[in-house]
Amino acid sequence: MRQHDAGTLSRMLAERIGILVRELLPNGRKDGAEWRCGSLAGEKGQSLAVHLNGSRAGIWCDFSSGERGDALDLVAAVLFSGERKEAMKWAVSWLGLGDGSAPTFRAPERRQPVPDRRNDELDQEAQRKRASARRLWHDTAPGIAGTPVEAYLAGRGIVLRELGRAPGALRFNPSVWCGEVQRPLPAMIAAICGPSGKLVAVHRTWLGQMPGGQWAKADLQNAKKVLGSFAGGCVRLWRGASGKALGVAPDDDVTVIAEGIETALSVAVACPEFRVLSAVSLSNMAAVTLPDALKNIIIAADNDSGNEKARRALEAALKKFASQGRTVRLAMPEIVHGDWNDVLRGKDTDGKSERPV
Repeated sequence: MRQHDAGTLSRMLAERIGILVRELLPNGRKDGAEWRCGSLAGEKGQSLAVHLNGSRAGIWCDFSSGERGDALDLVAAVLFSGERKEAMKWAVSWLGLGDGSAPTFRAPERRQPVPDRRNDELDQEAQRKRASARRLWHDTAPGIAGTPVEAYLAGRGIVLRELGRAPGALRFNPSVWCGEVQRPLPAMIAAICGPSGKLVAVHRTWLGQMPGGQWAKADLQNAKKVLGSFAGGCVRLWRGASGKALGVAPDDDVTVIAEGIETALSVAVACPEFRVLSAVSLSNMAAVTLPDALKNIIIAADNDSGNEKARRALEAALKKFASQGRTVRLAMPEIVHGDWNDVLRGKDTDGKSERPV
């Protein structure tokens, strides 16, 4: 029997990934350009994502366990407890590359989900939150011109009118329920979209008026919260010089990925020629899914000096995008414990304004 190396088998499996995932993970479902299920055990859910199209076809990640790999790794993880040699034998037979003789490999031992009603309950809860997020977004009027959102951002030095238009991913809702105070408050709403462009969650920033009338973040223990699961998604804030949607972005676009919404908007104001995305959280930055065409990436990081957890998350993002064959650069402000919004507002290293008050 002809020998086939792991790379060749993985590539051939990836070419038939749409059929393979339905056989390995039959309880999953197609979500845009991905096949989604709860885990490698195959139960319903969202935590495991397998890419179905393009140069990343067959690449997968289980966001709950941190496991990831290519199409051959998927076979090994689901059927053979991670043993690639056994997975290679199975792949040769499944792909029809054998000589027709009886297979010499052991019967596959498919992972079995642990009987636990919490999986179904969690999946139902995730669907409920996603539905609530979409309802909140669609019930909120488009546009932020003349609203407290525009005033709040301007108070942070982000004057969106200088760009000529406001990002469509932002809206103002005068009455969003806040569990912390058990009543509705005004809020900035941001749409978080998955790889397919569909809204998967919303980011809420509750707002309040200061004594002088200026709008700011509400005086809450946590003025910012996300409604819905958003692993791999982002807030698409600015389309850059091309003006084209993310899914059809030209390959010469420079794409900036920042952590927070205000930081990302600060970059857009300073560098409107760049496409700008917000990963919402640093832990999600490495999971953000980008079109293959985008080859030039800038990570606009916060300067979290001394924060080991933040450093590891940042390194993971840099390595992930570099591993996809992209040119990746890191942009970090010199302001210790500062971000690019601090730079926009002209703060020095002590956090004090360099501009006259």
